[in-house]
Amino acid sequence: MKAPASPASPAATTILPQHAETPDITVYIERLEARIVGQPLDRVRIANPFVLRTAAPPVTFVEGKRVVGVRRLGKRIVLALEHELYIVLHLMIAGRLRWLERGAKTPGRIGLVAFDFPNGTLALTEAGTKRRASMHLVQGEAVLAAMDSGGIDVMSASLEEFAERLTRENHTLKRALTDPRLFSGIGNAYSDEILHRAKLSPVALTASLKPAEIAALYDAARETLASWTDRLRCEAGDGFPEKVTAFREGMAVHGRYRQPCPVCGSPVQRIVYAENETNYCARCQTGGKVLADRALSRLLKKSWPRSIDELE
Repeated sequence: MKAPASPASPAATTILPQHAETPDITVYIERLEARIVGQPLDRVRIANPFVLRTAAPPVTFVEGKRVVGVRRLGKRIVLALEHELYIVLHLMIAGRLRWLERGAKTPGRIGLVAFDFPNGTLALTEAGTKRRASMHLVQGEAVLAAMDSGGIDVMSASLEEFAERLTRENHTLKRALTDPRLFSGIGNAYSDEILHRAKLSPVALTASLKPAEIAALYDAARETLASWTDRLRCEAGDGFPEKVTAFREGMAVHGRYRQPCPVCGSPVQRIVYAENETNYCARCQTGGKVLADRALSRLLKKSWPRSIDELE
């Protein structure tokens, strides 16, 4: 029996939208630090007013102020300027940062805002018709902290801190890993890769995990994020990341529906819901069980395959 095609996403290679996650954001920050820290922000050019969500004080107030740091806040990039001024950028799904010659025009219809520095121009662009990328301008560390969802950074957390967050509430592992109140900067793509590396089901409940499974998930999260950050550094070279958290060659399961698992060779499975999807290997992660896709399994009813062996 062949793997069932999802009615929500008929093409086997369809990739649903993804937000930028920790590895992508980390590389962006490193490239920005090399270019703009210590530089004055000469001018801010808003090409699409929708991008500016808050501006207190007004945008003109940051012009002439020097950049003193760049940091990550969850899935956001924060440009810290003098006088506790912060420009907070959220790339969301289709947002990208580009480094251009100083004073360059904002790129066509996709250009949202440009930041002119003495050594070049930083442009925020967004492909497509939906405008989800955003820019906030705030002043004061307390105001910036209020934008933090509270998730911990897995790369700096201890195993004990990770376990406490993971089991704080009883959720599926997929939901827990992508909850910004629990963990910072993990989204749809890398959660799939983390769970595959840990050999854990995305629908396993956090309250049911054994200590050894929690430790395996902790190690898998750190190893996955670290290895992909290193990989993106190499791919980007001295430039900025181009394909932010889309499917990348080398991923084990994310975006690889029906393609062979690199560990066991079984076809990768998926669950599609809203604008997200979960990709997993039934043989490596769920004991051979094919998880029910709400829409498709209801449609197929008794014909829905119960195990990976029925598919193969």
